[in-house]
Amino acid sequence: MQVSEVGKAMERFGERYLRRLFTDAELSYCLENTAVAPSRLAARFAAKEAALKVLRLTDQSFSWRAIEVARNPGGWCYLVLHGPMRFLAEQAGFVAFSLSMSHEGAYAQAVVVGQRRKTHADPTPKPTVTS
Repeated sequence: MQVSEVGKAMERFGERYLRRLFTDAELSYCLENTAVAPSRLAARFAAKEAALKVLRLTDQSFSWRAIEVARNPGGWCYLVLHGPMRFLAEQAGFVAFSLSMSHEGAYAQAVVVGQRRKTHADPTPKPTVTS
């Protein structure tokens, strides 16, 4: 994600843009240093997009704020799902998520890996035979 796009959206839409996408805790941390705020917000938005891809939501409507990037006092970040988003993840069998974010220069990126419990709907792998 381009950091400049987040900066432009902040300038154009201001508070309305920020409140639509980010939780109060995310904004509190990201906006404490205005010089890096667009980078921090872009990384969090990339994390939210990555989480949606892991969850594979199709027709469900959702709030961007239902996916939160929380920050541990030690400095690393992790995902917190709220409300219906948490319910959908639990229904899909997700038990944990790992998050990695980076922002450097003009770009921010994030990777989310979801850990699922095996469900009855999961196909049983077929053994492969080689000769």
